[in-house]
Amino acid sequence: MNLSELKIGEKAKIKTLDLDSDMTRRLWDLGFTKGTEIEAIQASPSGDPVAYRVRGTIFAVRKKDAMQVELWEVESHE
Repeated sequence: MNLSELKIGEKAKIKTLDLDSDMTRRLWDLGFTKGTEIEAIQASPSGDPVAYRVRGTIFAVRKKDAMQVELWEVESHE
């Protein structure tokens, strides 16, 4: 499963990033590292980008980038 498939309210853990080196480095610097929990918080009115909570901070990620972030351990947040 990739990050773009995570539904609002779901949490998962980051498995891998498969982006170009600049974007990978940017996301690593923001805390998008292997094993880190990520939660889909809110979609923009158009549906892209989506806001995700990582390590207590909320970031907006475009769908084209989110499709390259592989996840595991999806769980519902209720």
